Amino acid sequence: MKIIVLDGHTLSPGDLSWTGLESLGEITVYERSAGGPGEVLARIGDAPVVLTNKTPLGAGTLTQLPTLKYIGVLATGYDVVDVPTAASQGIAITNIPTYGTDSVAQMVIAHLLGFCHHVSEHAAAVRSGDWARSPDFCFWNYPMVELSGKTMGIVGLGRIGRRVGDLAHALGMQVLAHDICQANPPEWPGFRFVGTEELLRESDAVSLNCPLTPDNRGMINGGSLKLMKKSAFLINCSRGQLVVDEDLARALHDGQIAGAGLDVLSTEPPSESNPLLSAPNCQITPHIAWATHEARERLLNTAIENLKAYLEGREENRIRM
Repeated sequence: MKIIVLDGHTLSPGDLSWTGLESLGEITVYERSAGGPGEVLARIGDAPVVLTNKTPLGAGTLTQLPTLKYIGVLATGYDVVDVPTAASQGIAITNIPTYGTDSVAQMVIAHLLGFCHHVSEHAAAVRSGDWARSPDFCFWNYPMVELSGKTMGIVGLGRIGRRVGDLAHALGMQVLAHDICQANPPEWPGFRFVGTEELLRESDAVSLNCPLTPDNRGMINGGSLKLMKKSAFLINCSRGQLVVDEDLARALHDGQIAGAGLDVLSTEPPSESNPLLSAPNCQITPHIAWATHEARERLLNTAIENLKAYLEGREENRIRM
């Protein structure tokens, strides 16, 4: 059985083993498949199994692959696949729903702590000789912030959002959350479910941890940013399209909020003209919250187990219409 991996580089740039998949069939791993539908069709050929992370499998491609029976998405989101077309052709689709919970939550807090202590900036100042030239035993170039007693607002209290809340609570923060589902509220002291406007007004830090939907696309815009405290930080390690880039850049230039920590942008990789790249007090990391070695290893192992289950007639992380 042929197994085609269309874009294996981001999952394993050489530090993980594909051996588990090799035991299930004849595997071909392409680092990237960025040449468009024609290249994708040629690479998949008559293979019954394909794994993809970000390489699109649209209707026009799927309808030309009559032997394809299984698509394993190497991520949680599966919008790169035309699910209705796949379903109409009897193609099974699986995803990886839980691999990155701890890693993404950790990145949220890393961005927040970056604003609180400016560790990298102060370390760079020391290396440049500022401390050696200081007349005092210490110095700081940026104001520092203690999180204990402040409020974390979480938009989307799923697995990742709850883990962010755990970490924020451990730092002494009160937690507010907005979520459509309000079942099983966490037992953090002072916790409340609130509307988005109240969350934005009351929070000292706002973390976006929700999936992208038609209803929340661009939810962080000029109007919503005006609701936030001037001392507040916005953290987005979820989906870039939740934020209107131009509006956030303008808010940062105008001092409407204190800073933004972003692991995602509306277009990735960004164009050089993206206004957030030159906005003040904007920390941008290149969509790496998911990419710790431990999380990627879990992802790959789950992808293997998903395929094993399919071959054995069992359902594991199956996407249904």
